[in-house]
Amino acid sequence: MAANENTFDWRGYDRKIFLTAAILFPVLVLIGFARTYYLKFAFGTPPLPSLLVHMHGLLMTLWVGFFIAQVYLIRTKNHKLHMQWGMLGIGFAVAIVIVGFFTAAAGAKYGSPTAPPDVPPLSFLAVPLIDLVTFASLFAAAIWYRKRPADHKRLMLLIAMGLLPPALGRFPIASLQSLGPLFFFGVPSVLAIGFLIFDTWRNKKLNRVYLAGTVFLIASYPLRIMLSGTDAWHSFAVWLTGWAA
Repeated sequence: MAANENTFDWRGYDRKIFLTAAILFPVLVLIGFARTYYLKFAFGTPPLPSLLVHMHGLLMTLWVGFFIAQVYLIRTKNHKLHMQWGMLGIGFAVAIVIVGFFTAAAGAKYGSPTAPPDVPPLSFLAVPLIDLVTFASLFAAAIWYRKRPADHKRLMLLIAMGLLPPALGRFPIASLQSLGPLFFFGVPSVLAIGFLIFDTWRNKKLNRVYLAGTVFLIASYPLRIMLSGTDAWHSFAVWLTGWAA
């Protein structure tokens, strides 16, 4: 009886965490991008400026669907198909990075209706580019640890958190928008740290891979803000947009 009392249902715990993420992730993305993408026909917002932006939006939507599908496959114990779809995820990730790079460069050079009006486009370019670097790095780590489920699934959860700022930055709530980076960078940071604390407490063990990923993600937020205002970044952004856009 004592052994049963000290045994925690880790699989059930993980399923609940990832089910919650699979529900909240698309809901937050939909709320953030409803006016400018998913439901723009109902809000009369400006048309998307290029085919690149359409492709970027489609790929990111597919990624959200991919995350939900992978969670579902694990919940239904279809591990073989989950692993096969993981190979598809590599293709998605590569496409997201490539299309995202050229979309960001074009937005910095020609302007974007959704970019912050008070931030110079070349300075703002640091935000999406470091987003891409962070996404690619965390996903590469998740693939590297694919045979260590505890590490792999936590990195995938961290990737979902890391993709929230663009959606949160478009939330149609003025009081939240007025908080700026404190809100759209702060929410994923709090979520990542909160899960780290809770996970460590329940497991009685710190997951070092997730800790490293959390530090990497959170450190990227002030880095992009500090970098965007430097002369070195401005020179790099001018060169990059002249070549890529």
